[in-house]
Formats: sequence, structure tokens, C-alpha cells
Amino acid sequence: MDNWGIIGFVNGNGNSNSPKDYSFIDNMLNLNLKLSYRLKQIDKNGKFTYSDVVEVESNNIPTEFALYQNYPNPFNPTTTIKYSVPKIVNNQSSIINLKVYDILGNEIATLVNEQKAPGNYEVQWNASGFASGVYFCRLQSEDFISVKKLLLMK
Repeated sequence: MDNWGIIGFVNGNGNSNSPKDYSFIDNMLNLNLKLSYRLKQIDKNGKFTYSDVVEVESNNIPTEFALYQNYPNPFNPTTTIKYSVPKIVNNQSSIINLKVYDILGNEIATLVNEQKAPGNYEVQWNASGFASGVYFCRLQSEDFISVKKLLLMK
């Protein structure tokens, strides 16, 4: 555990003579299956101590592949596309292909073409160089394919 990083900071409120509750939301939690945390408590004089290490297993990991409807839809010129990659055998990554096709079935954009760890993801598609019309977004992995219709209105 030599590769610690700073993920956030919470200002203290008062002194150690009175109990205080603090919280912090780790927005990166869905990118890993198991994380280790420790707190660094810094005194006013600059001295610091570390807490014991706490391990957290994420329950935000999807249980199945999913491609969600883009938003906004209709859109002009950008839209957000969200998708989920589930935990699979041996916690391996999945090869994900997320592509956009025109109404004739021609591939016009590759948004994702790489291995992805289990988690929830989103990508932006900027269609400013394309004509108004119907497009299709296709998510494909080993045993999963899903397609959503996108409507670009300029």
C-alpha cells in the first residue's frame, strides 16, 4: 500500500475536545471493486497522523451490461451516452465497443474501443459535423449488444 493518493479534503470544525462527524463522497468508487482508505489528520501546528486503513468493497458495480438512452434526445450538437459494465468472472475487464451509425448503417464514430473495468461510464458525442437526422448508438461486448436511437436536430 505504498501508492496512496489524495482524493479530497474536509476542513476541521472545532477541536478534539468535542466529537465531530465528517463525511466525504468518493465519486471514483464505482471504478474499482475494492478500495483502501486512510485519513490524514493535520493539527494546527502542521503535525499529522494517519488513521488505520479501512477497506471498502463497492456495491455500485453493475450486475449486467446496459446501454441507457442518450440525453438530451433530440440533441444539438452534443449528447451524453451512459453505459454499465458488470463484474465478470475473475474480476476481469471487458472489451467495450461503443459506436455511432447513420441511418444507412455506416459507422460514423467510435466513442469507445478499449478494455473497461466494471463500473458505470458516460461519454459525450459531439455531432456538430453531422447533418440532422436519426443515428444509432451500439454498445457491444463479448456476449452483449444493445442499440439506442439518437435524434440530431439542428
